[in-house]
Amino acid sequence: MSEDNQIEIPQSFIALFIEPGRSKPAATRFFIAERYELCEDMANMLTQTAQEMLHGLGITEADVLQRCYLGLVAGDAVFSVAEAEWVVRRLAELSQWPQPLQLSAP
Repeated sequence: MSEDNQIEIPQSFIALFIEPGRSKPAATRFFIAERYELCEDMANMLTQTAQEMLHGLGITEADVLQRCYLGLVAGDAVFSVAEAEWVVRRLAELSQWPQPLQLSAP
């Protein structure tokens, strides 16, 4: 991926890399773009799984989102806690579900 990549990264994702009291991200645009693509892909991949969980398990949308979050942060997670929360919030958006009020890790 080149530095002049034209991918548009949402401010909500860039904010994950801005430390409190700072105005610029603490990571390169290249790194943020790579992480964004991974997180966006995961949110899109989870949409069908989330629908299947909702209907197959007979649980609420909030429960589905919480279970997805727990899966994203389990064990040797690929995603940071902040990235996992972003993925789940994006999943809710893609599924046209209400945003989760709070996500909690074990």
